[in-house]
Parts: sequence; structure tokens; C-alpha cells
Amino acid sequence: MKYYLIAGEASGDLHGANLMKALKIEDLDAEFRYFGGDKMQAEGGELVKHYADMAFMGFTEVLFNLRTIFKNLKACKADLLAYQPDVLVLIDFPGFNLKIAEFAKEHGIKVCYYISPKVWAWNQKRVLKIKRIVDHMFCILPFEVAFYKDWGMEVDYVGNPLLDEISDFSANEDFREQNKLTAQPIIALLPGSRKQEIERLLPVMLSVMNKFDDYQFVIAAAPTFTAEYYQQFIGENNALLVFNQTYDLLHHAHAAIVASGTATLETALFNVPQVVVYKGGTVSIAIARLLVKIKFISLVNLIVDRKIVTELIQEDCSKEKITTELVAIITGSGRTKMLVGYENLHQLMGEAGASEKTAKLILGYTKN
Repeated sequence: MKYYLIAGEASGDLHGANLMKALKIEDLDAEFRYFGGDKMQAEGGELVKHYADMAFMGFTEVLFNLRTIFKNLKACKADLLAYQPDVLVLIDFPGFNLKIAEFAKEHGIKVCYYISPKVWAWNQKRVLKIKRIVDHMFCILPFEVAFYKDWGMEVDYVGNPLLDEISDFSANEDFREQNKLTAQPIIALLPGSRKQEIERLLPVMLSVMNKFDDYQFVIAAAPTFTAEYYQQFIGENNALLVFNQTYDLLHHAHAAIVASGTATLETALFNVPQVVVYKGGTVSIAIARLLVKIKFISLVNLIVDRKIVTELIQEDCSKEKITTELVAIITGSGRTKMLVGYENLHQLMGEAGASEKTAKLILGYTKN
């Protein structure tokens, strides 16, 4: 069968690649065309556009890049019609993908959505539109099934694809030596993969370094940027960079400072105590605070439905507060309490196998 996939950011590229791998096992004749990234490209098929040209974060950032977004939408619609896939598989990225879903539905293309938009966070009435334009929704967070059911929509819970990736991970025991790291305990910095995230978060992450002389700071660098790009933020700091080695970094890390997003969940699944940080544009944050109706921003706290990791948002994302929270999780009761909370998270997350389960469901639904 012919599959058209759309992922618009690094996490979507990761999940898309795992899904493609699973689809190739279930469907020996699988053909792929997609918007995605390097990981999806490594699985074969045809990459139409890289997510690095598509990911804009926040209300104002989207507004300033509307011309590019509309251009990408137009190109995607034309390419979708030209390819005529058996099924369109949308991966998260709702601002773009819901528009493509509506277009595909109008043109008789079956629509599967993998990783639900966060409609439970704000403007919940969007579920009504999703019911109309999406044929099958595959959810990766346990509480989403009940949420959709309350709106009269049946969805499939497939587990979380991060568990697939982590279960396949094999640690590089030469990681320290190969990256010229010392025997000092590591504090990992995960500032995100988007330009806006890195530029807002990395400087404040690095600002705490002089308070932790007995630790080495290592940055998980996004492959879409160069070492020279990161060096402008590192300056005279003795922080090191590692590219495409985030899981090895987490495997060896003692603690972490993490940008809100998928990385918070990955960090927790590796049992690394963390401080979650986030900064957005002033206007974007003001709008979000009016619209968003959830208690937490990190996936760790959302899944467990209580505070396990500390979230430092906007004005709270400061050198002083990050330092205080980092000290609390490096040793002592704060660290122990967080690790106990992670045990609860592991129980709720369940077992690996999301990619395989989703692939089987897509194939079954498409053939029927």
C-alpha cells in the first residue's frame, strides 16, 4: 500500500520512523512519501519536506511565518493529490495536520491520526471537527481515551511509542571517552530542537553552571544545528555538546534541565531527576494562559495527574530558581521523592509495542 505521512517536528520524526519500520514488517509492499526528518528518511521512501522548515513555536511566531506556513500547506495538498495514497497518516503537529486532514477527507483519502492533538488542553470543541475529518485516532496517553469518549468519539489507545525507542536502545559504554567527558557526574541540558526554544532556554540553563563546580554540563544538541551555532550561547562556559546521542546522555546523566515537551517524558523514563523549564514570547504566553486549561505543562505530571517534576515557566525560569530546584534533586529527599514518582509513571505507561500495534490497526482499517 501507499502511505503518506506528515510529521512536523523532531519527536514526530522519531515516532514516524518507528511507525514506518513497523509498517514495513506488516506490509511488505509498503511505499512511503512524507513530510518528516532524518530518522524517517533513514527508513526509506521519499522525503518531500524536512520538519526544520516547518516548526514554528507560539502564537506570535506562527503569525510572523504565515506566508511560509501557507506555502507549505499548498505544496502538501498538491503533492498529496498527485501521490494518491491509500491512507494519510498524520503525526501530532495539529496546526498543520488538521488542515491537511480536512483537505484529504474532502478528496476521499482515508485519514489516520497518530498521536492526538492536545485538544484536552484548550478549545476542547475541536473534537467535533476531529470526529468529522479523521477516520481513526490512535492515542498514546492513557487519559485521552476517556476524554474522547466523553465527546462521543471512540479512539484506539496504542501505548506510548517512546517505550519502543527506549526498549530498542543499547547504551554506549564508551560514551564518556568518545565525547571527552570526565568521571564527574553529568548534568544534561535538553533545550529542545526548535530555534526559538534554544535561544530562549539555553542561556538560562548555562547560567547556573558556576554553582555546580563538581559536575560537568553536557548539551543534547539538535542535528539540525551546527556546533558553531551552539557556541554562541556557550561562550566561555565549559559545557560540552553531543549530537544524536540524547539517550546515551540520559543513560549517563545524574540530573537534567529539560525544555517542556516530549523530552521531559524521555528523561523520566530513563529515571533521571529533572527540572522542567519553558519560556515563550510574551504575547504567546499571555494568550496561552487565557486559553490553556490544564494544571501542568510537562507530560510527566500530566500523565500521573500530580506534581512529580518542578515546572519553571516564563518569569520563574530564572538562574536562581533553576539552581534551587537542581540542588534539591541532585541529592537527598527531593531526589528520592522524584524517583518514587517515576515508578508510578512507569506503571501507568505500560509496555512497549505502540508502533507495532498502530501499524496493524492502520493496515486493518485501510484494507476494510
